[in-house]
Amino acid sequence: MALNRDKAIIKLKTESKWDMIIIGGGATGLGIAVDAASRGFKTLLLEQSDFAKGTSSRSTKLVHGGVRYLAQGDVALVYEALHERELLFKNAAHLVKEQSFIIPVFDWFSKMKYLIGLKFYDLLAGKGNFSRSEYLSKEAVLEAIPGLNPKGLKGGVRYSDGQFDDARLAVNLAQTAADLDASVLNYIKVTGLIKENQKVAGVEATDLETGDSFTLKAKTVINATGVFVDDILSMDNPNKAPMVRPSQGAHIVLDASFLKGTTALMIPKTADGRVLFAVPWHGKVLIGTTDTPLNQHQLEPRALEDEIQFILTTAGQYLTRAPKRTDVLSVFAGLRPLAAPTKDTNSTKEISRSHKLVVSSSNLITITGGKWTTYRKMALDTVDKAISLNLLPARTCQTHNIAIHGHQVQAQKNHLSLFGTDEQNIRKLMKADPLLSSPIHQNYPYVKAEIKWMVDAEMARNIEDVLARRWRLLFLDAKAAVVLAPGVAQMMALCLNKDEQWIKEQITSFSKLAGEYLLIDENKGIKKQVQDKDLINA
Repeated sequence: MALNRDKAIIKLKTESKWDMIIIGGGATGLGIAVDAASRGFKTLLLEQSDFAKGTSSRSTKLVHGGVRYLAQGDVALVYEALHERELLFKNAAHLVKEQSFIIPVFDWFSKMKYLIGLKFYDLLAGKGNFSRSEYLSKEAVLEAIPGLNPKGLKGGVRYSDGQFDDARLAVNLAQTAADLDASVLNYIKVTGLIKENQKVAGVEATDLETGDSFTLKAKTVINATGVFVDDILSMDNPNKAPMVRPSQGAHIVLDASFLKGTTALMIPKTADGRVLFAVPWHGKVLIGTTDTPLNQHQLEPRALEDEIQFILTTAGQYLTRAPKRTDVLSVFAGLRPLAAPTKDTNSTKEISRSHKLVVSSSNLITITGGKWTTYRKMALDTVDKAISLNLLPARTCQTHNIAIHGHQVQAQKNHLSLFGTDEQNIRKLMKADPLLSSPIHQNYPYVKAEIKWMVDAEMARNIEDVLARRWRLLFLDAKAAVVLAPGVAQMMALCLNKDEQWIKEQITSFSKLAGEYLLIDENKGIKKQVQDKDLINA
């Protein structure tokens, strides 16, 4: 079953009651939809924006156990995540691949500390499908990462973890849920909760495209809205204390020449105590992340000036070619929904990344925390919780062995490989209509058939959906995304039956958005960033 919005809306209007309604279309909500639908429950997921618009498209693109959590002594979390890493590697083989990392070593003590720690990491991973850690000489390290500054370098410890495309996996999870007969919809905003005898019995929702309103009944309602969980909790109880404290992580993207090679760099301890990654991704280098506690959340967070400077400065200490602001192709930030601390603190590094399930007196189930790697386990626990409350009949989890939509075991050979088995469907479109083989822009490989597929089978509704999350161009090179915007808008208009006014509005709004992913305004010099004091607690 394709992600067809019109058909899903019809089903929304005709179904009298659902087994489960999930609020939120990020990694957690989509994982729950797959789990619930695979158990045979009548499942509906509603997302106020596009799938993975928020945190779930803004990660460091790693499927990992979490080396730094091991250093913090959270062995149980690392063990669980490494188990889930193996399942993702198996079930989403077209998107998840093994990535080699090197931790540079500058003294004997560091060598032993990292080597012993990573050997324990290997042990926790069990058999798995990943290479074992090892110590490398200085020469071997520089051969693997030619862009690494050799000053003071003694060698390095190499280990393996997973890398993936987060927003692409989110779209594939939505497709998987639809394949299992769930109804999955974007641009539907939940505006209120329905209660019967003081228990949550459904939701009120509005279609943001048409303005149509819906009253939707369900046996159980799941709040999986990430940093927005408190917004939904306040619908249930206006006096509820905040459950989450948002923490922002920023990333910058550079040309591949800054790192060179295919090996990633892991800096184990930075000035603020965090790790920093420099990872090859889609032909560029992704560097991040930060950990900045905020006092507010928003759908489109902005990287703070201090975060940008921290990443540039830290990367410059380790790379032979220190990156400047003018080298940044794109900058983006995401918000992590961390458990709200019990006492005032400006540090979120020690707040647990484990997920947390909370059941309100009204039986509203809220899931928060966690990370992409453990999305499946979070989903399992959430559905099991609904069963334990007798809101749903007992049925066993099926997701250990469910292949994610598009699953295909093969090396990525071209940009269409990210579609997995759907690549053949796109090629069929190109064969049936040669015009769909035309590139959107002569300097890029993307073709019109991809956009038709994204609209018809992936529920893309506007050019941001295409350029930010189905293709990742906004996150990779914001200027290039602006160049492609007109061609994307024109093709989408044909697919969605939109007029010239829609095309102009789309190009204008996207160009404004893309400007926020750039550090440089060519006409005005360095762009002024959001001031830290506007967002961070004093």
